[in-house]
Amino acid sequence: MDPQNKKDKKGIFNILIYFLREGFEKCVFEPTLFVRRNDDGKLLIVSLYVDDLIFTGNDEKLFTEFKESMKREFDMTDLGKMKYFLSLEVCQRSDGMFISQKKFASEILQKFGMEMSKAVCSPIVPGTKPTSEGHDYVDKTHYKQIIGSLMYLIVTRPDIMHVVSLISRYMENPTEEHLQAAKRVLRYIRGTTDFGVFYSKGGGDELIAYTDSDYAGDLNDRKSTSGYVFLFGSGAVAWSSKKQPVVSLSTIEAEFSAAASCACQAVWLKRVLQSHGPSQLDASTIYCDNSYSIKLSKNPVLHGRSKHINVRFHFLRELANNGTIKMVYCATKDQLADIMTKPLRHEIFLKLREALNVCSNT
Repeated sequence: MDPQNKKDKKGIFNILIYFLREGFEKCVFEPTLFVRRNDDGKLLIVSLYVDDLIFTGNDEKLFTEFKESMKREFDMTDLGKMKYFLSLEVCQRSDGMFISQKKFASEILQKFGMEMSKAVCSPIVPGTKPTSEGHDYVDKTHYKQIIGSLMYLIVTRPDIMHVVSLISRYMENPTEEHLQAAKRVLRYIRGTTDFGVFYSKGGGDELIAYTDSDYAGDLNDRKSTSGYVFLFGSGAVAWSSKKQPVVSLSTIEAEFSAAASCACQAVWLKRVLQSHGPSQLDASTIYCDNSYSIKLSKNPVLHGRSKHINVRFHFLRELANNGTIKMVYCATKDQLADIMTKPLRHEIFLKLREALNVCSNT
């Protein structure tokens, strides 16, 4: 729906006043969310972005009453079931929901002259580790435009999260090596333009996370890369690949730091979910393939190896002890966050991509 105030140009503020007057509660942890609950368990959730809004819930009658009420108060355009929102394409099927950016991906390819390029099966060559060495610099404005476009595309494409994070580190002085890496991502998009994330109907309501790190993976400053991915229901809902702010002196420290970043996201997601629906009273499970990091999250073991770790990471131990999160070991072959931290062999990449439910709308 697209509301415009009838009386003045301060429509957005009047909408906020309207929500509060009509009994909506503003989510403390996500200010764009408003929730209204009835005593009989009926729920209406509204997400507001500037002068556009989308809503969902569990009662058709509430939907009708809400739309009629909004139309009385504002000039409204009811666009029906959500199909397109902020470049996101939403396909609501009988077996679930598919979210993609096919149109935006096609526009990116056309913008940078890659619409007829030869497609590749992976976004980065396995084992690739770009460096800042070299003097064959390229136009940084053009390079930044490519990276900026790809960064918006990762909203529905966790399969390119790591490589986009990797090549975005060189926007200030990009070389031909970095440009070719960026073009390979575009060639991968060329073959997977219609890919997105599918959420099947009837999925569970447990929030599960996977966390991993690539120890000293950056060849320029030897900093490690943290990565995590969250699954809710049947598909990925949050993901990240980011270079750590400090140099880790051991694999344990790198993994522990990555887990701390994952825990931050887990706390926020858990609070948002608790504020408008699915119960998340149990500890959120975080899977890690480093057993020593799990032990360190529970007890100050291996003190000689961990006493130098920045104190800001030790809140992970507090979260584990008070039952907010639960660190669980998983084998490396089952570590979904691997796709967020390092270039993978083709067969492993495809396996993890499928596990995240990244696919075409078929």
